[in-house]
Amino acid sequence: MKIRKANVHSDNELITNVYIYENKQQEYSMIAIPQLEWSTLIPYEEDRRVLKDRLCNSLLKKIEKSPAVELMNKIVQWVGEM
Repeated sequence: MKIRKANVHSDNELITNVYIYENKQQEYSMIAIPQLEWSTLIPYEEDRRVLKDRLCNSLLKKIEKSPAVELMNKIVQWVGEM
């Protein structure tokens, strides 16, 4: 498991820790942000554009648009590096 520092500001709050678990055998990554009570699974084969839309829509249920887009971009970058 990896812990990444997002440092994204949302509603006078700093979202910091993003937890990334990679399951190579089953070919997916699990992303969790406990501070937002949010998590998702990302299959390896998921299309990047579909992934961005899905993450953004999911994050918008928890935080406003600007930090959601910033956080989504960071998550996509981190998952792409793995």
